[in-house]
Amino acid sequence: MKLLKTLSLLAASLVLTLTTSAAHADLKIFATVPEWGALAETLGGDKVQVYTATTGLQDPHRIQARPSLIAKARNANLLIATGAGLEVGWLPMVQREASNAGIMPGQPGFIEAANYVRMLDVPTVVDRTMGDVHAEGNPHIQTDPRNLLPIARAVSARMGQLDPDNAAYYQNKLEAFNQNWQTNLQRWQKQGVPLRGMKVWYQHDGYPYMNAWLGLSQVGVLEPRPGVEPSSRQLAEILQRQQSAQGRMVIASAYTNDAPSRWLGEKANIPVVVLPFTVGGNEQAKTLTALYDDTLQRLLAALK
Repeated sequence: MKLLKTLSLLAASLVLTLTTSAAHADLKIFATVPEWGALAETLGGDKVQVYTATTGLQDPHRIQARPSLIAKARNANLLIATGAGLEVGWLPMVQREASNAGIMPGQPGFIEAANYVRMLDVPTVVDRTMGDVHAEGNPHIQTDPRNLLPIARAVSARMGQLDPDNAAYYQNKLEAFNQNWQTNLQRWQKQGVPLRGMKVWYQHDGYPYMNAWLGLSQVGVLEPRPGVEPSSRQLAEILQRQQSAQGRMVIASAYTNDAPSRWLGEKANIPVVVLPFTVGGNEQAKTLTALYDDTLQRLLAALK
């Protein structure tokens, strides 16, 4: 009788342990780039476990489908990608090799941020001679912080769909994010006023959304085609164009080799601004808020 009672207590304890574990189980999220990893952590809090496949110093176009990425994707409940062709060179292989049906396109466990914003620079014609051009539009949507509001709503809703027990928690986190983000947007809008109409060069054509946000005037791009570094002759031609274009600065991203920008900056006597581009792009841009704070500070400093 005593043995039976002991076994019953052990069984009850095991059930309680399993129930408690299930209640606190993490929603495992695989984010392709740092901005979506940071957003998922903000919206999911202690209910999610986030793995980010790339760092702020990696070119998101050129990533290898390593076994470590495949292993993480195999266990993920939700995969958050930018879409618009940004990860086309590596993500489909990761999804295929992971053998995780839930994170395949069309499934609830797969979401593309680009589907929730208005895409810019959508080409009318695309062919191989144009370089790394994205048919769906420019994928660097994170350079405009206003885009994070609709993306956050979509990601939060998907979290609640996949983890209904914590749906109310995710909704509360979303409301807190929205309130905080609207305050940030108002602050950034005021800080960015001096940049409106400012003529700028870019090393890579990755900032049309930032141009729309801050009112910057893009006078040209150093790369002759997306992803192709300019030759010495091409840089010399750009220097000639600068005489009439009168660009006030040249902007590069932290993950790129900024040698072409440095060359133009020195020859044209204009400042070179290396932006973090994403979370973790430099020591200052460790969070989503810090990403845009640092971006604005660097651009405004170049005006002086």
